[in-house]
Amino acid sequence: MPIEAEIKANVRDAQQLRAALAERAAAERSTYHDRYFDHPDGRWTADGHELRVRTVTDDAGHSRTLLTFKEPAVDQESGSKPEHETTASDAEVLVTVLTALGAVETIAFEKRCTNYRFTAHDRELLATLITVPELAGETFIELETLTEPGGVDSALSLVRDVLGELGIEPAEFTTEQYTDAVAARRARSET
Repeated sequence: MPIEAEIKANVRDAQQLRAALAERAAAERSTYHDRYFDHPDGRWTADGHELRVRTVTDDAGHSRTLLTFKEPAVDQESGSKPEHETTASDAEVLVTVLTALGAVETIAFEKRCTNYRFTAHDRELLATLITVPELAGETFIELETLTEPGGVDSALSLVRDVLGELGIEPAEFTTEQYTDAVAARRARSET
């Protein structure tokens, strides 16, 4: 069972970070349309599970749909989780099946992402710079590598080291979920 060893951080200087990442890999830009689902009583999210239908559209207009299920975090400090993901041809069919099985859509939003795939210290890494239109003015980086259960600590150590090489300090790390940040922003705008 692969685990996504990942650290997320707030970005102070997005221009500098883009330049540093461009030295390592070519940028792949895309838009993610994320829809999250939960049990009607909220128990899956409360237990740390995530169920998501994501449609990714690249700059050329090509789309792909992913169904993702994440288990509870295996590392509380980073929030790293075992992840199970598969592709599908039609997001609406997935939504129909999930809702027919009793799941409810809890939140949907858009993320604008620039991915950089590279190898560092003999590991394949994915760095994603993210902006969420509803969280205007904020830029995030997620740096991840896949590992097996026994390798989480060493994988996260590598991720921390590479973030440091990119100029990201531990004080900038965050485990706040986009779902929570978007929901909080929406709640503030309703008052």
